[in-house]
Amino acid sequence: MINAQTDHSWWRQAVVYQIYPRSFADGNGDGIGDLRGVINRIDHLRKLGVDAVWLSPFYPSALADGGYDVDDYRDVDPLLGTLADFDELTARLHEIGLKMIIDLVPNHSSDRHVWFREALAAPKGSPARARYIFRDGLGPDGSEPPADWPSIFGGPAWEPVGDGQWYLHLFAKEQPDLNWDNPEVRADFLHTLRFWSDRGVDGFRVDVAHGLAKRLPVELPPWSELRTRTGAGQHPLWDRDEVHDIYAEWRAVFNEYTPPRTAVAEAWVDADRRPSYASAEGLGQAFNFDLLQSDYDAPSFRTVITENLELAARSGSSTTWVLSNHDVVRHPTRYGLPPLGAKDPDSVIAKHGADWLRSGGTEPKLDRELGLRRARAATLIELALPGSAYLYQGEELGLHEVAGIPADQRQDPAFFRSGGEQIGRDGCRVPLPWTATGSSYGFGSGPAHLPQPDWFAGLAVEVQDRDPDSTLALYRAALRLRRELQAEESLTWLDTGREDVLAFRRPNGWTCVSNFGSEPYPLTADEVLLSSSPLDGDELPGATTIWTRPA
Repeated sequence: MINAQTDHSWWRQAVVYQIYPRSFADGNGDGIGDLRGVINRIDHLRKLGVDAVWLSPFYPSALADGGYDVDDYRDVDPLLGTLADFDELTARLHEIGLKMIIDLVPNHSSDRHVWFREALAAPKGSPARARYIFRDGLGPDGSEPPADWPSIFGGPAWEPVGDGQWYLHLFAKEQPDLNWDNPEVRADFLHTLRFWSDRGVDGFRVDVAHGLAKRLPVELPPWSELRTRTGAGQHPLWDRDEVHDIYAEWRAVFNEYTPPRTAVAEAWVDADRRPSYASAEGLGQAFNFDLLQSDYDAPSFRTVITENLELAARSGSSTTWVLSNHDVVRHPTRYGLPPLGAKDPDSVIAKHGADWLRSGGTEPKLDRELGLRRARAATLIELALPGSAYLYQGEELGLHEVAGIPADQRQDPAFFRSGGEQIGRDGCRVPLPWTATGSSYGFGSGPAHLPQPDWFAGLAVEVQDRDPDSTLALYRAALRLRRELQAEESLTWLDTGREDVLAFRRPNGWTCVSNFGSEPYPLTADEVLLSSSPLDGDELPGATTIWTRPA
């Protein structure tokens, strides 16, 4: 494995495993995953063969947004453990050669954060309110919102506080946006970066990295004007050029450490804006979400791969590859549904599977077997590519999205704020199955905080651990081979003679060939190292990827 303590470029081609801690493993039986649960299951990570763990928010939180509403940036939620547990987990990961990356949520705090409580208790124009974005309401008594802006989770983006002023929350009302023009805000986050870096954290995943810098005019424009505002780097709310001044300050802190700490930006921006976030003077890496929004389609995959390798070369960073995460429908399900096609230009992220979720998982019809077959094939492409691969917990089990969660058991604020129009992300956050039996399939000693379907039993870790053809076995084999075959960060496309078959060679001679179609493709005499599905003699079946090297 990568030696995290000596290799300064460990992140460039690392495989990072995302843990959503409340749904990974429950160590104390209260139904909620916790740090002790992660510690208890650390051998799973070792056997899987990843290089790093990305820990989604574990901070004190009322869970208005699954932990992304942070009460205290420098502590652990008591439901999840203690700082001592965090230190033990970090040390244990380092002992087996794994890195620790943690989520940082700088665009907004929670409404329970000490700063926001001070702001509500303070008068208009006070220093306490200057840490957030407050505006006077419209009308003689300020009873109307300053603007008609909607929040991303549905409902209005401005919330009244009872004295004629309103605060901005681009997400849930429990997530007030911080004012990054305030030096106190900037200084406090530098303190947070050092707090966790001093505890051994190796890197940070930066939530809503494109949203920190804002420039709101005195007279706020209507949403109809704001949503069509153009001009790269000049939108009042998103992806302003000044945001990179903030990350230059962060980079100075990262470089205080040996090896330097790194970060990856969650930045939903146009592709040509991504290199600025990934530069060596900034965060160092930025998520490429293009495959999350791509159908299982050979030309689309080739375009995404080619363009993102070019973007990475521009920034001097390595690119990132993501097929699933905590915010989207799992890729076996996406690939088992009808193609998404061209995405809505007004959508921040293509909601592939949204209609299926609204139907309770009945319409359109999901081809579960085909979806998993395609997902396994796509995963071998992802792991063959130069750059970093980010895996989401449970994808190594081939888990599908869980649909049909009763409304009274849902947790995602998007579901409630949209009146059920957005089903939300609970279906990809259902706790993992570790055993084929038990009240929560081994997740904990009692029931899980989100309902698990019966079909989880057959996909449990203990079941797949005994099956050499399981998805878990495929991931373990692929990650072991990936480490052995790793090469320089480039590839060469090979001519296959078919639009629905992609092939590329890595610099040390091994090759990835993927058949996206339904008709078999003839194989060469090369040695097959790994296949996502069983081969058919000397032909590559549809929805199958192989890794080969010269015989």
